Amino acid sequence: MENLISLVNKLQRACTALGDHGEDSALPTLWDSLPAIAVVGGQSSGKSSVLESIVGKDFLPRGSGIVTRRPLVLQLHKIDEGREYAEFLHLPRKRFTNFAAVRQEIADETDRETGRSSRQISTVPIHLSIFSPNVVNLTLIDLPGLTKVAVDGQPDSIVQDIENMVRSYIEKPNCVILAISPANQDLATSDAIKISREVDPQGERTLGVLTKIDLMDKGTDAVEILEGKSYKLQFPWIGVVNRSQADINKSVDMIAARRREREYFATTPEYKHLTHRMGSEHLGKMLSKHLETVIKSRIPGIQSLISKSIVEIEAELSRLGRPIASDAGGKLYMIMEICRGFDQIYKEHLDGVRSGGDKIYSVFDNQLPAALKRLQFDKQLAMENVRKLITEADGYQPHLIAPEQGYRRLIESSLITIRSPAEAAVDAVHSILKELVHKAVGESMELRQYPTLRVEVANAACDSLDRMKEESKKATLKLVDMECSYLTVDFFRKLPQEIDKGGNPTHSLFDRYTDSYLRRIGSNVMSYVNMVCGTLRNSIPKSIVYCQVREAKRSLLDHFFTDLGKREPKHLASLLDEDPAVMERRTGLAKRLELYRSAQEEIDAVAWAK
Repeated sequence: MENLISLVNKLQRACTALGDHGEDSALPTLWDSLPAIAVVGGQSSGKSSVLESIVGKDFLPRGSGIVTRRPLVLQLHKIDEGREYAEFLHLPRKRFTNFAAVRQEIADETDRETGRSSRQISTVPIHLSIFSPNVVNLTLIDLPGLTKVAVDGQPDSIVQDIENMVRSYIEKPNCVILAISPANQDLATSDAIKISREVDPQGERTLGVLTKIDLMDKGTDAVEILEGKSYKLQFPWIGVVNRSQADINKSVDMIAARRREREYFATTPEYKHLTHRMGSEHLGKMLSKHLETVIKSRIPGIQSLISKSIVEIEAELSRLGRPIASDAGGKLYMIMEICRGFDQIYKEHLDGVRSGGDKIYSVFDNQLPAALKRLQFDKQLAMENVRKLITEADGYQPHLIAPEQGYRRLIESSLITIRSPAEAAVDAVHSILKELVHKAVGESMELRQYPTLRVEVANAACDSLDRMKEESKKATLKLVDMECSYLTVDFFRKLPQEIDKGGNPTHSLFDRYTDSYLRRIGSNVMSYVNMVCGTLRNSIPKSIVYCQVREAKRSLLDHFFTDLGKREPKHLASLLDEDPAVMERRTGLAKRLELYRSAQEEIDAVAWAK
């Protein structure tokens, strides 16, 4: 079990180093799940003396007013032999063998965080480890003393601030409360008991310690409290007799003080029957044993929390994306990789792996045919229009056999109207391709990470699509123009032939434009135009796919990549303009993830070993 306490001590130090001590509400903290003993008491309740008695050393700052202004995480490590020493987490390579220097460092480190006045407090803990053959393995958290009024120019909020800080520790279900109350005051007014009762009404997590028993008025004693009759807790009360202020002034050592404490309980008639569970030495041993039991019971919960936290941290790190490379080459490679990732997402939309590409097929299968169908060939080939164009094509000489020029003009004037649906199909596909760019940009987690790069990639992709659209429009309209430029003669050769190629032989050459004749010409032209529409209905999509869709898949960011190679390192860095808060968050999460993974391995090993 000593391995478990040592492991918890190690994890608490690591948590403090990472700032993972209950301040981050976004994620559950390992700190909150680690069992510890919080020392709670009012000012002048003897709290500091109890801690020093357990340690056996003078090491805590003393004075009037609020002396403890930051939580002190005190970890005791029992060593087999050797000289006693102390280490602070904020001074990892320095060993303190002079405990007067430890006291001074606690005061100085407090001032660094809160300022030199006694008016401010801080929730950031100081972490102190003491290694000694004269201690038991134990973790204690010394909290500021509870007070009822603000003094010495302190803000009125200080009373509530201290209470809130104390409450933030002791309300956690994994916290054991060491409630320090002076015996020479009414227990009903004890600050420690009052706040402990609020967070632990059944007394299941509260250990009561009664100080200043030797200072009680003559004729009174603390037997009823120590026997649990006055105020019952789940665990027996423990009485201690600390050094007096005169003893402290005379630098009476702890060994002598403990001996006098034992003698006091052994020789005082009222307390003789309780001697076996009184005093600082018993308190230290009892706390260590109790902490071992609590840790053992909490191991499954700690393991569960760590596993859950690892999953949550990995998910958030994945969402935050990779850290930025430090050198120019690394930045360029990183930008290229991000762009390739975007390009792959874009291709997946076009290929149907992701949604959106099906809209292009809808343009070819629905929009284009519908637009061709809406063309008003009937109006173009109405009898009056046919008569007009045929007559105009003859000029001053009427045609002898067939109105070839009239046919050509009718066909050309009809086919030219197909340019509009062809252009509309190009524009519709272009709009879909641009829409998919913005969709793919939004789905690229890494592009979301870098706003400037996101904008540049989107703009570069859309510029490429604009160029592709112009090329596609040229190629697609050429298909229409080709149909206008050359007529398929075989089509007309296969039409039913008239006797005189012109109409009724009984009429003169100037009297051929009968309604039936003009109607037949219009019908022939309509048949040819419909045939061409059928051809273009198939060839226009091919042109668009070749010039736009295929090119978008093949070379969407080629111009951007070429431009990237010419940019200065400073400009490359500006593309990766990640929010500093995100960078800081990622670094913190990476460190926390490392801690949790290490903790998982070590706790699993210790849990299996036990």
